[in-house]
Amino acid sequence: MSDTIFGKIIRREIPADIVYEDDDLIAFKDINPQAPVHLLFVPKTPIATLNDLQPGQAELAGKLFLAAAAYAKRQGFAEDGYRCVVNCNGHGCQTVFQLHLHLLAGAPLRGGFA
Repeated sequence: MSDTIFGKIIRREIPADIVYEDDDLIAFKDINPQAPVHLLFVPKTPIATLNDLQPGQAELAGKLFLAAAAYAKRQGFAEDGYRCVVNCNGHGCQTVFQLHLHLLAGAPLRGGFA
């Protein structure tokens, strides 16, 4: 795992409020939440940005979305709705260079796209 804050969380070198984990992914609460529910779903495979995702990793990318959707259903907010966001590089507001998916929910969200 790369030497990012997410790598350190995966290796248990720093604490995090982990809500989900399997062989491929880990999910934990964002330390600077932008919604009542703000989780980060992170692959354990080091992939710096969405641009670095390879065709052979399509299943892993799909697992990020499936894990987020399953979490939303388990927690009871899937029907009300939620947002999944993947930022890429500086102009896309990515600040940790390990691919990750933001799951935001728990209240009506502003600034959505059609």
